[in-house]
Amino acid sequence: MRPPYAGATAADAIDGPYAWFRLAVSVLLGTIGSIGMWAVIVVLPEVQAEFGVSRSDASLPYTLTMIGFAAGNVAFGRFVDRIGIVVPIILAALSLGGGFIAAAYAADLWQFALIQGFLIGLGTAATFGPLIADVSHWFRQRRGVAVAATASGNYLAGAIWPTALQGILVSEGWRATYVVIGVVCLVTMVPLAFFLRRRPPEEINPALPAGTPAPLHTKSIDLSPRALQTLLVIAGLGCCVAMSMPQVHIVAYCADLGYGVARGAEMLSLMLVGGVVSRLASGFLADYIGGVKTLLIGSLGQCLALILYMPFDGLTSLYVVSLIFGLSQGGIVPSYALIVREYLPAKEAGQRVGLVIMATIVGMALGGWLSGWIYDLTGSYRAAFLNGIAWNLLNIAIMLMILGRTRTPARAVPA
Repeated sequence: MRPPYAGATAADAIDGPYAWFRLAVSVLLGTIGSIGMWAVIVVLPEVQAEFGVSRSDASLPYTLTMIGFAAGNVAFGRFVDRIGIVVPIILAALSLGGGFIAAAYAADLWQFALIQGFLIGLGTAATFGPLIADVSHWFRQRRGVAVAATASGNYLAGAIWPTALQGILVSEGWRATYVVIGVVCLVTMVPLAFFLRRRPPEEINPALPAGTPAPLHTKSIDLSPRALQTLLVIAGLGCCVAMSMPQVHIVAYCADLGYGVARGAEMLSLMLVGGVVSRLASGFLADYIGGVKTLLIGSLGQCLALILYMPFDGLTSLYVVSLIFGLSQGGIVPSYALIVREYLPAKEAGQRVGLVIMATIVGMALGGWLSGWIYDLTGSYRAAFLNGIAWNLLNIAIMLMILGRTRTPARAVPA
């Protein structure tokens, strides 16, 4: 049980100056900690060459990293609900720092892969779902913006880290690069964690009149918490199976069309940039219309983009559709955290957000493999796009069901 938030002042209020300072620290932590998802991709060619393995075997460390990332979102989410975010972030810093340094001395691919999964993947997880859940406690009027900005740290890491690492990678090799990353994580994340020591003011909101109870959640629905959680997990799986089709296979798709892998990589970068814009814009939108409607808009846009990929396969058209896809999908995953906070008790936010985030990661992994399997069966990506559209429609149907079962806003429940 959370202890009362003592010593609150006007500056500590929900949506107050300290909340925005805390958000800035969280975005920075997310940008640093998410290196765990991108470093393994950057060093993959050198790791493959050094260990003398096939490309599929060299991809195993990334797969284990994603498994650790998925599990860590749930595990660290439970910790956040009970003891706050500081200890999970410090543990993540130690896991990332120790993991990167240990991986630099791996003797074979299996050692490298296991370290990626059990240390780096788990450590990375604390700087995504759990950090999003923690930030959500500090905002009410601007919760959508705060959640979206924190989630954008993951994409910012993908835009910043690979470029920043190229110089060290070329001159010193992947092992030295991993040591540098490990040291950076340790010396930056641990000090930053201590800026987040204050506990969320769930019981006291100085911005409200004295004695006004803070609501545990703001919307009511004709579904049990377990049923709603199950639907959100299925929806997260569905949207990300669909989302993974272009993200994982756009480079190969461009190569098949004769445009080359470089063009595909540019389209992937365009998706990523569009995703950052989409996340921030969706956050602003969610503050006005809510998480479910915001997610539904993004899911409809993503479905439209998947449909457009099939008839429009010219080079210029693919750039345009990829941008549409990025601008549509970026806000989908953060919206799940907003839905959890709108419909379910705040004290369970870390665990419940972690479960949905885990489902989205599993969806990305499943969808990437499933699209490749369908391609091997049919010799074309057309059926894979249709498969993604079907999963996307499942997500849309669930969001419409949740919207239809939502009742009038619930009365504030005393803490």
